[in-house]
Amino acid sequence: MSTQSQEPMPMTWLDRAYENYYMRSSHVVSDRQLESLDPVGLRPPLGKYIAQLWQRRHFIWADARAKALGSQRGTLLGNAWLIVKPMLDALVYFVIFGLLLQTSRGIENFVGYLIIGVTLFPPLQRSITGGAQVVRNGRNMIRGFSFPRAVLPISYTLRSAIDTLPPLASVLFLVAVLPPHALPTLHWLLIIPIFLLQFMLALGLTFFAARITTLFPDMRNIWPFLTQFWFYGSGVFFSYERFIDHPTVLAFMDVNPGYLILTMYRDCILYDAMPDTRSWALLITWTFGALVLGFVFFWEKEVAYAVER
Repeated sequence: MSTQSQEPMPMTWLDRAYENYYMRSSHVVSDRQLESLDPVGLRPPLGKYIAQLWQRRHFIWADARAKALGSQRGTLLGNAWLIVKPMLDALVYFVIFGLLLQTSRGIENFVGYLIIGVTLFPPLQRSITGGAQVVRNGRNMIRGFSFPRAVLPISYTLRSAIDTLPPLASVLFLVAVLPPHALPTLHWLLIIPIFLLQFMLALGLTFFAARITTLFPDMRNIWPFLTQFWFYGSGVFFSYERFIDHPTVLAFMDVNPGYLILTMYRDCILYDAMPDTRSWALLITWTFGALVLGFVFFWEKEVAYAVER
Protein backbone atom coordinates (compact mmCIF):
# COMPACT_ATOMS: atom_id res chain seq x y z
CA MET A 1 0.00 0.00 0.00
CA SER A 2 1.50 3.31 -1.06
CA THR A 3 1.66 6.14 1.36
CA GLN A 4 0.80 9.63 0.29
CA SER A 5 3.48 12.28 0.87
CA GLN A 6 2.33 15.04 3.10
CA GLU A 7 2.41 18.54 1.67
CA PRO A 8 4.50 21.02 3.71
CA MET A 9 2.38 23.41 5.63
CA PRO A 10 2.26 26.85 4.06
CA MET A 11 4.28 29.53 5.88
CA THR A 12 2.26 32.03 7.78
CA TRP A 13 3.08 35.72 7.86
CA LEU A 14 4.55 35.22 11.35
CA ASP A 15 6.93 32.51 10.05
CA ARG A 16 8.05 34.75 7.20
CA ALA A 17 8.59 37.72 9.55
CA TYR A 18 10.65 35.56 11.93
CA GLU A 19 12.76 34.17 9.04
CA ASN A 20 13.44 37.65 7.66
CA TYR A 21 14.41 38.96 11.13
CA TYR A 22 16.69 36.00 11.78
CA MET A 23 18.48 36.41 8.44
CA ARG A 24 18.94 40.15 8.94
CA SER A 25 20.23 39.80 12.51
CA SER A 26 22.62 37.01 11.48
CA HIS A 27 23.92 39.18 8.67
CA VAL A 28 24.51 42.10 11.07
CA VAL A 29 26.35 39.91 13.59
CA SER A 30 28.55 38.49 10.85
CA ASP A 31 29.44 41.97 9.65
CA ARG A 32 30.37 43.03 13.17
CA GLN A 33 32.48 39.96 13.65
CA LEU A 34 34.24 40.55 10.35
CA GLU A 35 34.97 44.13 11.27
CA SER A 36 36.63 43.01 14.51
CA LEU A 37 38.93 40.51 12.78
CA ASP A 38 42.49 41.37 11.80
CA PRO A 39 44.11 40.07 8.62
CA VAL A 40 46.37 37.14 9.37
CA GLY A 41 50.09 37.86 9.17
CA LEU A 42 49.85 41.65 9.43
CA ARG A 43 51.33 43.74 12.23
CA PRO A 44 48.64 45.54 14.26
CA PRO A 45 48.91 49.31 14.76
CA LEU A 46 51.04 50.34 17.73
CA GLY A 47 48.09 51.54 19.84
CA LYS A 48 46.16 48.33 19.30
CA TYR A 49 49.31 46.32 19.97
CA ILE A 50 49.72 47.98 23.37
CA ALA A 51 46.05 47.33 24.14
CA GLN A 52 46.51 43.64 23.30
CA LEU A 53 49.46 43.48 25.68
CA TRP A 54 47.41 45.08 28.44
CA GLN A 55 44.65 42.52 27.91
CA ARG A 56 47.23 39.77 28.50
CA ARG A 57 48.80 41.32 31.60
CA HIS A 58 47.49 38.57 33.87
CA PHE A 59 48.97 35.88 31.64
CA ILE A 60 52.33 37.71 31.51
CA TRP A 61 52.48 37.91 35.29
CA ALA A 62 51.41 34.29 35.76
CA ASP A 63 53.96 33.07 33.22
CA ALA A 64 56.79 35.08 34.80
CA ARG A 65 55.89 33.96 38.32
CA ALA A 66 55.62 30.31 37.29
CA LYS A 67 59.09 30.31 35.70
CA ALA A 68 60.81 32.49 38.30
CA LEU A 69 63.18 30.99 40.87
CA GLY A 70 63.37 27.85 38.75
CA SER A 71 66.83 28.06 37.23
CA GLN A 72 68.32 25.86 39.97
CA ARG A 73 65.68 23.12 40.00
CA GLY A 74 67.24 19.69 40.20
CA THR A 75 70.26 20.85 42.21
CA LEU A 76 70.87 19.83 45.81
CA LEU A 77 70.77 23.36 47.21
CA GLY A 78 67.99 24.50 44.88
CA ASN A 79 67.21 28.21 45.02
CA ALA A 80 69.94 28.72 47.63
CA TRP A 81 72.30 28.92 44.64
CA LEU A 82 70.65 32.22 43.71
CA ILE A 83 72.34 33.61 46.83
CA VAL A 84 75.41 31.35 47.09
CA LYS A 85 76.65 31.84 43.50
CA PRO A 86 76.94 35.67 43.65
CA MET A 87 78.73 35.33 46.97
CA LEU A 88 81.22 32.85 45.48
CA ASP A 89 81.74 35.20 42.54
CA ALA A 90 82.42 38.03 44.99
CA LEU A 91 84.94 35.86 46.83
CA VAL A 92 86.83 35.05 43.61
CA TYR A 93 87.02 38.72 42.56
CA PHE A 94 88.00 39.75 46.10
CA VAL A 95 90.96 37.34 46.13
CA ILE A 96 92.18 38.17 42.61
CA PHE A 97 91.50 41.88 42.35
CA GLY A 98 91.26 42.96 45.97
CA LEU A 99 94.16 41.00 47.48
CA LEU A 100 96.47 40.14 44.57
CA LEU A 101 96.04 43.17 42.28
CA GLN A 102 95.19 45.62 45.06
CA THR A 103 92.34 47.30 43.19
CA SER A 104 90.68 47.88 46.56
CA ARG A 105 93.00 50.76 47.43
CA GLY A 106 91.13 54.03 47.80
CA ILE A 107 87.67 52.38 47.89
CA GLU A 108 85.75 52.73 51.12
CA ASN A 109 84.08 49.47 52.23
CA PHE A 110 85.54 47.48 49.33
CA VAL A 111 83.78 44.27 50.43
CA GLY A 112 80.36 45.86 50.12
CA TYR A 113 81.43 47.66 46.94
CA LEU A 114 82.40 44.33 45.40
CA ILE A 115 79.32 42.40 46.58
CA ILE A 116 76.98 45.01 45.09
CA GLY A 117 78.85 45.01 41.79
CA VAL A 118 79.06 41.26 41.18
CA THR A 119 75.48 40.65 42.38
CA LEU A 120 73.49 43.47 40.81
CA PHE A 121 75.24 43.96 37.46
CA PRO A 122 74.69 40.43 35.98
CA PRO A 123 70.91 40.96 35.57
CA LEU A 124 71.78 43.65 33.01
CA GLN A 125 74.03 41.20 31.18
CA ARG A 126 71.30 38.55 31.19
CA SER A 127 68.81 41.04 29.73
CA ILE A 128 70.92 40.84 26.56
CA THR A 129 72.35 37.30 26.56
CA GLY A 130 69.16 35.66 27.85
CA GLY A 131 66.80 38.15 26.22
CA ALA A 132 68.32 37.32 22.86
CA GLN A 133 66.87 33.80 23.19
CA VAL A 134 63.28 34.65 24.17
CA VAL A 135 61.81 34.47 20.66
CA ARG A 136 63.68 31.26 19.85
CA ASN A 137 62.63 29.67 23.15
CA GLY A 138 59.02 30.70 22.53
CA ARG A 139 58.75 29.10 19.06
CA ASN A 140 56.19 26.49 20.15
CA MET A 141 54.03 29.15 21.72
CA ILE A 142 54.31 31.37 18.64
CA ARG A 143 53.31 28.49 16.34
CA GLY A 144 50.36 27.47 18.50
CA PHE A 145 48.80 30.78 19.51
CA SER A 146 48.15 34.25 18.19
CA PHE A 147 49.40 36.89 20.61
CA PRO A 148 51.62 40.00 20.61
CA ARG A 149 55.19 38.71 20.62
CA ALA A 150 56.28 41.39 23.08
CA VAL A 151 54.71 39.15 25.73
CA LEU A 152 57.89 37.05 25.61
CA PRO A 153 60.46 39.78 26.45
CA ILE A 154 58.19 41.29 29.10
CA SER A 155 57.62 37.94 30.80
CA TYR A 156 61.36 37.18 30.70
CA THR A 157 62.27 40.53 32.27
CA LEU A 158 59.66 40.12 35.02
CA ARG A 159 61.03 36.67 35.76
CA SER A 160 64.57 38.06 35.93
CA ALA A 161 63.44 40.79 38.33
CA ILE A 162 61.85 38.20 40.64
CA ASP A 163 65.02 36.07 40.45
CA THR A 164 67.07 39.09 41.55
CA LEU A 165 65.11 39.70 44.76
CA PRO A 166 66.77 36.93 46.87
CA PRO A 167 70.32 38.00 45.89
CA LEU A 168 69.41 41.63 46.60
CA ALA A 169 68.15 40.66 50.06
CA SER A 170 71.38 38.77 50.71
CA VAL A 171 73.42 41.83 49.64
CA LEU A 172 71.61 44.00 52.18
CA PHE A 173 72.16 41.39 54.89
CA LEU A 174 75.86 40.93 54.14
CA VAL A 175 76.78 44.62 53.96
CA ALA A 176 75.09 45.06 57.33
CA VAL A 177 76.87 42.18 59.11
CA LEU A 178 80.33 42.36 57.48
CA PRO A 179 82.78 45.05 58.59
CA PRO A 180 82.67 47.99 58.28
CA HIS A 181 78.90 47.43 58.68
CA ALA A 182 76.67 49.51 56.38
CA LEU A 183 73.57 49.58 58.58
CA PRO A 184 70.06 50.31 57.21
CA THR A 185 69.08 53.97 56.85
CA LEU A 186 66.27 55.86 55.17
CA HIS A 187 68.42 56.07 52.05
CA TRP A 188 67.89 52.33 51.58
CA LEU A 189 64.35 53.18 50.45
CA LEU A 190 65.93 54.55 47.27
CA ILE A 191 66.77 50.97 46.32
CA ILE A 192 63.16 50.58 45.15
CA PRO A 193 63.17 53.26 42.38
CA ILE A 194 66.71 52.28 41.32
CA PHE A 195 65.62 48.64 41.07
CA LEU A 196 62.58 49.58 38.99
CA LEU A 197 64.63 51.77 36.65
CA GLN A 198 67.21 48.99 36.29
CA PHE A 199 64.64 46.46 35.10
CA MET A 200 62.83 48.91 32.85
CA LEU A 201 66.22 49.51 31.23
CA ALA A 202 66.74 45.73 31.10
CA LEU A 203 63.40 45.34 29.30
CA GLY A 204 64.44 47.87 26.67
CA LEU A 205 67.72 46.02 26.14
CA THR A 206 65.84 42.73 25.87
CA PHE A 207 63.62 44.16 23.13
CA PHE A 208 66.71 45.22 21.15
CA ALA A 209 68.56 41.93 21.67
CA ALA A 210 65.52 39.79 20.83
CA ARG A 211 64.87 41.46 17.48
CA ILE A 212 68.53 41.65 16.42
CA THR A 213 69.17 38.00 17.32
CA THR A 214 66.03 36.82 15.54
CA LEU A 215 67.18 38.47 12.33
CA PHE A 216 70.88 37.61 12.83
CA PRO A 217 71.06 34.34 14.81
CA ASP A 218 74.87 34.44 14.98
CA MET A 219 74.54 37.26 17.51
CA ARG A 220 73.82 34.59 20.14
CA ASN A 221 77.56 33.89 20.11
CA ILE A 222 78.61 37.55 20.09
CA TRP A 223 76.45 39.02 22.87
CA PRO A 224 78.39 37.28 25.71
CA PHE A 225 81.64 38.91 24.55
CA LEU A 226 80.05 42.36 24.27
CA THR A 227 78.40 42.12 27.68
CA GLN A 228 81.71 41.00 29.19
CA PHE A 229 83.29 44.23 27.95
CA TRP A 230 80.37 46.10 29.53
CA PHE A 231 80.93 44.21 32.80
CA TYR A 232 84.60 45.17 33.05
CA GLY A 233 83.88 48.74 31.95
CA SER A 234 81.26 49.43 34.61
CA GLY A 235 83.41 49.58 37.75
CA VAL A 236 82.07 46.28 39.09
CA PHE A 237 85.13 45.49 41.23
CA PHE A 238 87.43 48.50 40.83
CA SER A 239 87.28 52.26 40.54
CA TYR A 240 88.35 52.99 36.99
CA GLU A 241 89.41 56.58 37.81
CA ARG A 242 92.63 55.03 39.18
CA PHE A 243 93.51 53.42 35.86
CA ILE A 244 92.19 55.85 33.24
CA ASP A 245 93.43 59.41 32.87
CA HIS A 246 92.09 60.17 29.39
CA PRO A 247 89.25 62.73 29.82
CA THR A 248 87.25 61.57 26.79
CA VAL A 249 87.27 57.93 27.89
CA LEU A 250 86.39 58.94 31.44
CA ALA A 251 83.48 61.07 30.21
CA PHE A 252 82.20 58.18 28.09
CA MET A 253 82.41 55.71 30.97
CA ASP A 254 80.81 58.18 33.34
CA VAL A 255 77.53 58.07 31.39
CA ASN A 256 77.58 54.26 31.18
CA PRO A 257 74.15 53.17 32.53
CA GLY A 258 75.63 50.07 34.16
CA TYR A 259 78.11 52.20 36.09
CA LEU A 260 75.36 54.68 37.01
CA ILE A 261 73.16 51.95 38.47
CA LEU A 262 75.96 50.42 40.56
CA THR A 263 77.11 53.84 41.78
CA MET A 264 73.58 54.78 42.84
CA TYR A 265 73.11 51.48 44.67
CA ARG A 266 76.43 51.98 46.46
CA ASP A 267 75.62 55.57 47.42
CA CYS A 268 72.37 54.72 49.15
CA ILE A 269 73.37 51.31 50.59
CA LEU A 270 77.02 51.75 51.61
CA TYR A 271 77.62 55.47 51.98
CA ASP A 272 74.26 56.70 53.33
CA ALA A 273 74.06 59.29 50.57
CA MET A 274 71.47 60.47 48.07
CA PRO A 275 72.58 59.83 44.47
CA ASP A 276 73.12 63.18 42.77
CA THR A 277 70.56 64.76 40.45
CA ARG A 278 72.76 64.22 37.41
CA SER A 279 72.85 60.46 38.00
CA TRP A 280 69.06 60.30 38.33
CA ALA A 281 68.57 62.35 35.16
CA LEU A 282 71.01 60.24 33.14
CA LEU A 283 69.57 56.94 34.35
CA ILE A 284 65.98 58.02 33.69
CA THR A 285 66.97 59.17 30.20
CA TRP A 286 68.73 55.87 29.47
CA THR A 287 65.82 53.88 30.87
CA PHE A 288 62.93 55.47 29.05
CA GLY A 289 64.94 55.98 25.88
CA ALA A 290 65.88 52.29 25.74
CA LEU A 291 62.38 51.17 26.72
CA VAL A 292 60.45 53.24 24.18
CA LEU A 293 62.90 52.81 21.31
CA GLY A 294 63.37 49.12 22.10
CA PHE A 295 59.63 48.48 22.18
CA VAL A 296 59.03 50.19 18.82
CA PHE A 297 62.12 48.49 17.37
CA PHE A 298 60.75 45.09 18.43
CA TRP A 299 57.17 45.82 17.28
CA GLU A 300 58.31 46.80 13.77
CA LYS A 301 59.33 43.19 13.03
CA GLU A 302 56.37 41.54 14.73
CA VAL A 303 55.56 39.38 11.70
CA ALA A 304 59.15 38.18 11.28
CA TYR A 305 59.21 36.37 14.64
CA ALA A 306 56.94 33.62 13.32
CA VAL A 307 59.32 32.82 10.45
CA GLU A 308 61.46 29.74 10.99
CA ARG A 309 65.21 30.33 10.77
